[in-house]
Parts: sequence; C-alpha cells; structure tokens
Amino acid sequence: MKASIQRKQLLKHRSYENVQLYLIMLPVLLHILIFSYIPMYGIIIAFQDYFPGASFFALDGSVRWVGLKHFIDFFQGPYFGRLMRNTFLLSLYMFVFGFWVPILFALLLNELKNGWFKKYVQTASYLPHFISSVVVAGMVLSFINIDGLVSEAIKLFGGKPIALNTEPGYFPAIYTITSIWKSFGWSSILYLAAMSSIDPHLYEAAKMDGANRWKQMLHITLPSIRPTIFILLIFAIGGLLSANSEFILLIYNPMVLETADVIGTYLYRDGLLGGNFSAGTAVGLFIAVINFTLLYTANTLSRKYSDYALW
Repeated sequence: MKASIQRKQLLKHRSYENVQLYLIMLPVLLHILIFSYIPMYGIIIAFQDYFPGASFFALDGSVRWVGLKHFIDFFQGPYFGRLMRNTFLLSLYMFVFGFWVPILFALLLNELKNGWFKKYVQTASYLPHFISSVVVAGMVLSFINIDGLVSEAIKLFGGKPIALNTEPGYFPAIYTITSIWKSFGWSSILYLAAMSSIDPHLYEAAKMDGANRWKQMLHITLPSIRPTIFILLIFAIGGLLSANSEFILLIYNPMVLETADVIGTYLYRDGLLGGNFSAGTAVGLFIAVINFTLLYTANTLSRKYSDYALW
C-alpha cells in the first residue's frame, strides 16, 4: 500500500515537472485531432451512394447504403491494373534510387573540413525543397519539350531531338530524377543531426588505432545513424503506394497516362472533378489500409531483426 502511494506521488511529481513539455505539445496534438482524427468520420461515405449536401447519418431512409459496391467497382474497373502498377513502380523507383541518396550526401558532407564550403553546399542542397512544385514542374516541362534544353543538347551531339514530355517510357525517369533533386538535401538533415550527436572521442580513438577516414565512416558514423536509417526506412516502406500525386498532376499529360497515371491522379479526376466522392473515398480508404499494413509489417520485421521500431 505504501509503495503504491509513493509511486502515485512520484508520477504526480513528474507530471508537474513536465507540464511545460505538455503545453508545447498541446497545439500540435490539437491540430492532429481537429484536422486528422475528427474528419475520419467521413470515411463512412465509402459505403454509401453519397452526393454533396446529403446527410451522413439519417433515420428517414435518405442515406443510400451500398456496402462494398465502390470497392468492387474499383477492383473490376478498366484502370485498376494500370493505377496499381504505376503507383507502386513510381514509389519503388523513389525508394530504390532515392532512399540512399540523402544518406550518402550526409556522409560525404560530414567529411568536409572546410567550414564555409560545407555550409555553402549544405545551403545549396536545401534550396530546391523551398522552390514551389509549380515552378519546378514548369522548369522540367521547359527542359524536356521538343525545343527544350535536353533536345538542344541531343542536337549538339548530332542526335535527333525528342519531345520527352510526350514519351510514356521516359516519364518514370523524369519523375524520379526531379523528385530526388528536390528532396535529397532536405532529407539529409535528419542524418546530419544524428551525426552531430556522435561522440568525437570515438573518432579520436579510431585515429589512434590507425583507422583512416573511410574506416571511421564505416565503423563509427554509419552504425551511429543506424536507428535513424531504420526509422526512415520503415516510413518509406509504409508509403510504397503513395506516389507524389500533386507533382505528377503538374507534369503529366494524356499522352503519358500509360506510365504516369497513379491512384492520386485518378482520385483527382474521378473523385473531385467527376464528383464521385463515395468512390474516391473508397479508393482512398483502400490505399490507406494497404499503406498501414506495409508500415505495420515493416515495423514488426524491423523490431524483430534489428531492435529498431516505431512502437
């Protein structure tokens, strides 16, 4: 009994000590609650034949429940295979070719000893992140059209100019390269922050043992940032069906739909522009379930084999 009272008093004391931290977290928690959790009741329209202005719940029979109709229509639709393939492939390309770029960049940047040059490179790598996606899309489209920079370079070397913006086969490469260029610098911040917390004495001890900079990177830096790598890897796996639809909408056109049309662009066209809100909600719910399943599986495997996990 006495031990229980002492435990309660200790928990109460710690709560008072951390009240400032709770107050700092409060605005973020309220934002998540208001804009992420409360609107989740709208998921119910995925099982209805909903139209704008109708009630989500009603006892007068005005709500038309259709069960899994919208899910079945999507699965049996003519675009299901193409949408799933393109969404998965574009996300996979970003995962395979883009995940390791921030890690490599952070490792190389950490090895720079010239202070001003290191800051310059770091700042320059961050800048693309702050450029509007609309501006980036405009730049890309101007580079890859028939009169663009890429075609001019091809002509300079004696080749025939190509309108890359109308060739479906080139779209995945254009999307992947542009997305990596825009995000790798900003994505490296977490790795650089993890490297800054490494004890300098570890490097000094390694130097005394004769380890060169490559071995120091391999045996000290990489193991020290391993938790960060695994956590971001889990998030990346959980987003394998979440291609950057906003950017794709800005750079695709009807001639490249074969390789550019993803679930997000389909939802925009059919769900928002077409007014099929119930069908769009059903597709979004399906993708959310798949992404959560991937996230849960990746987290479970990571916890089992590496001891690093989100929960």
